[in-house]
Amino acid sequence: MARSQFPGAAAYVPAHAGLPVLADAVQSCRGCDLYQYATQAVLGEGPRAAQLVLVGEQPGNDEDLAGRPFVGPAGRILDRALADAGIDRAEVYVTNAVKHFKFEERGKRRIHKKPGLGEIRACYPWLEAELAVIHPAIIGILGATAAQALMGSAFRLTKERGKPIPRPAGDIVIATIHPSAILRAPDDDSRHAEYARFVDDLKAMRSALHRASHNQRHAM
Repeated sequence: MARSQFPGAAAYVPAHAGLPVLADAVQSCRGCDLYQYATQAVLGEGPRAAQLVLVGEQPGNDEDLAGRPFVGPAGRILDRALADAGIDRAEVYVTNAVKHFKFEERGKRRIHKKPGLGEIRACYPWLEAELAVIHPAIIGILGATAAQALMGSAFRLTKERGKPIPRPAGDIVIATIHPSAILRAPDDDSRHAEYARFVDDLKAMRSALHRASHNQRHAM
């Protein structure tokens, strides 16, 4: 199909919709070609009143099959790291920049394939709609794809990692690696070091969240 036949997700995102309506509507999205191959679209999950939103790259194989974000190996790393950082996963909204699983087949396995910039841009209206409903104080960026979606292609995660950065929307972003990067570390020492730094970044998000709550209380 020609690129022009994929109009981007904006044509499919219902205006002023809540999260349940968005979760239903995303299943009909034909904004890019990824819908043709994935089992289903995967919207985010978590409370409507969440003050912390974590944005990853895309659903993986487990997420594609389950229809829920961060339920595979990277999700288990995230769960453990959130607990170690003193953050209750039940109070966090977790989602991805791209809502369909992009993969290549190797035998019977479906192997993750990084989304392209066109796919990231095409899918952004879904993330934008989620954030408009939730109005979080802090957005945790998990990996380069989420950074591209939210901060543009000039953003350098390695340079800005762990730093609170205000956005015009009124929220604050803090970038870190995707938890899958910990799984890809070459040895145990590297894995432990990456995990410890990841937890530190999550603690920075928790601290920023506390500051935002404190400032909000004093502004009343």
